[in-house]
Amino acid sequence: MKQYFSFQWHITDECDQRCKHCYIFSENNCKKLDMMNLEQMQDTFYNCLDFCKVYDRLPYFYITGGDPILHPDFWSLLELMNENEIPFSILGNPFHLTDDICRKLKEYGCQKYQLSLDGMRETHDWFRKPGSFDCTLEKIGCINRAGIRSVVMTTVSGTNIKEVPDIIDTAVKADVNVFAFARYCPTSEEKDTGMTPQEYRKLLVACDKKFKEYEANGCQTYFNKKDHLWTLYEYETGEFKVSEAIEDGMIYGGCNCGNCHLTIVPTGDVFACRRVQNSKVGNVFEDRLADVWICEMENYRDYTKFEKCSKCELLAWCRGCPAVASGKDGNFYAADPQCWKEV
Repeated sequence: MKQYFSFQWHITDECDQRCKHCYIFSENNCKKLDMMNLEQMQDTFYNCLDFCKVYDRLPYFYITGGDPILHPDFWSLLELMNENEIPFSILGNPFHLTDDICRKLKEYGCQKYQLSLDGMRETHDWFRKPGSFDCTLEKIGCINRAGIRSVVMTTVSGTNIKEVPDIIDTAVKADVNVFAFARYCPTSEEKDTGMTPQEYRKLLVACDKKFKEYEANGCQTYFNKKDHLWTLYEYETGEFKVSEAIEDGMIYGGCNCGNCHLTIVPTGDVFACRRVQNSKVGNVFEDRLADVWICEMENYRDYTKFEKCSKCELLAWCRGCPAVASGKDGNFYAADPQCWKEV
């Protein structure tokens, strides 16, 4: 059975917001906003399909930005996706969504539309911009009515960690189809997420309890335990068990970087992971992605280099978040700063 390979594709830097934790704007060093033209997007698309043909994978695109809907050729790209029957989701902002726009997205084949909630109203609007919180909740309805799966993602840091349980309640009340959270990756100016391992584990305990209560009551929201430290948590609670029938050197879960993911930004630069700031491995306008995958990407597949995880029995399933580890000192293989396990 073929496996999917995901491309996180940033087609433009144009955006209605200047989020404080955005990789593009957080360091105030973005001198110009980059954007692919239509020909470059077409070339990128077929480079990705060539990659999947070489490695016998099924392509899946996460189209994002900035806000991808602001790209003047956004609908032309979606038409290309639709003509080739390629599945895709969109990671974007709420501001330009209407019932008509969402129906059109559905007609072109959009499967999911991801929005962000990074706190309750005051905190979220501080992170993003005034009015963003209420607009996000309103537009979840547009997405749902169109038959697209609505996704809410929360970026957790020391600033909003205490608000996450309330964010979950808010997402459920808004009839969000999928909820997940991931941790803030520090920029070069910040070296800390503002959370201790114990504080983060306490959050997982609280969220796990809330998830189970909602599920027991028939809640239709799917709670995606995206952070790989959930594996460690469920290993400790007995919900996840390490299989004895495993092969040495095989990876069965955890971070997709180096396994089934690449990120492409508007300049054409290719990153092993967008959240790993120093992970550029090529340029889609100059390099064949199939070649990049077996050359430069090898630097992200040496699992014996994980300073802490290589000593742990969960190496093949967890590895925490190398992007968060890398944000601290640039070392992809450093210990996850929120991992509480002693090895």
